[in-house]
Amino acid sequence: MAAITAKQVSDLRAKTGCGMMDCKKALVEANGDFDEAIKLLREKGLAVAAKKADRIAAEGLVDIEFNEAGDKAAMIEVNCETDFVAKNASFQAFVKDLLKIILANGPKTVEELNGMKYNDTMTVEQALKDKVFQIGENISIRRFLTVEGTLSSYIHGKGTMGVIIKFQADDAAKNNPGFAEMAKNIALQNAAMTPTYVDKDSVPASVIDEEKEVLMAQIKNDESNANKPQQIIEKMVNGRIGKFYEQNCLTEQSYVKDDKMTVGQYVAACAKEFGGSIKIDSFYRYERGEGLQKREDDLAAEVAKLTGQK
Repeated sequence: MAAITAKQVSDLRAKTGCGMMDCKKALVEANGDFDEAIKLLREKGLAVAAKKADRIAAEGLVDIEFNEAGDKAAMIEVNCETDFVAKNASFQAFVKDLLKIILANGPKTVEELNGMKYNDTMTVEQALKDKVFQIGENISIRRFLTVEGTLSSYIHGKGTMGVIIKFQADDAAKNNPGFAEMAKNIALQNAAMTPTYVDKDSVPASVIDEEKEVLMAQIKNDESNANKPQQIIEKMVNGRIGKFYEQNCLTEQSYVKDDKMTVGQYVAACAKEFGGSIKIDSFYRYERGEGLQKREDDLAAEVAKLTGQK
């Protein structure tokens, strides 16, 4: 068998992103056949991916991509184990590729996305496992969504949070040069203040009923309210429900750039200025690692392991 050259190893490393020794071993095993060596590395990658699959991946990236017309957006969360990998250019490019596939093909589930073509040689699932092998961490596609309509978006902290806002707006408003800035401001508001609902009408009646029960109990359990009439207590409850709306409804929140008005008032003022109509239809927000268990490294255990102690 011909000797494996440094250039062959270098070329294989550039193609796969794998380590030099892994590339050399694969070329030796493949008798110098470049394509066969790639196949062998991918096969090993599948094994590595399987071993890493149970490791906690709660870091990663939230990203958003628009179609060329700007009327459809996809948002995705892809998780990895460390923030270091989330900043890796190869990882970030992989996330962008996934967004483009989602926009082009419209999958409904992660499973459906996994089965789609990533490129001419592999599916998304295979590409993901290759990426696990190259980077050396567990990586998982957690969730994604697509939204169509009049949209604005914001990415916070280089991918720690993503927000998409959908508006109902007529042509007079949408075509005004100030509309894009107004829409971006609403996305920034959402990211900063994390509302739960768009407006009062969006809050389910069951949520308000439960909130009133809690507030009623809190007021009655306060000795200073023991002798107050029921109608006074009900007024107190309704007042505190108003505070609930102000905290949890986007349109009822104080506008962060001018706290003398609410977000709803800001939108109405912009609509009047633009000579059109604008309404916040809905919003979508992903926070990276939300609800996932974070990995907590045990330094003492790690030192003991390195020094051969139990």
